[in-house]
Amino acid sequence: MNKKKYYVNIATQEISQIPYGTNTEFVINATDEEVFFLREKFNEIRDADMGAFVRAHIPFMPYHNDPQNDEYDSGLKGAYQMIYDLADNETKKAMQEANIGKEI
Repeated sequence: MNKKKYYVNIATQEISQIPYGTNTEFVINATDEEVFFLREKFNEIRDADMGAFVRAHIPFMPYHNDPQNDEYDSGLKGAYQMIYDLADNETKKAMQEANIGKEI
């Protein structure tokens, strides 16, 4: 399969072939299947974030016993790792400089 260039923004969970606005945070080269898996990772993060939001309104549940936040953190790390693995050289270098490298 051929890889295409995509622009990714983690905060907005955008993946686009067209650079615009703030979606150029990361540049990756990916197949359609790899983009599908990254979108799935973003969906997992969104679902975990919603669970953490609901949990935040339960005052008697301690934060350290909060699987929703653990799921969110794990999903975010996985998304960053996937972006790093698919990143172009410039993006990979920028991620390493920001300490978002191979050891995510």
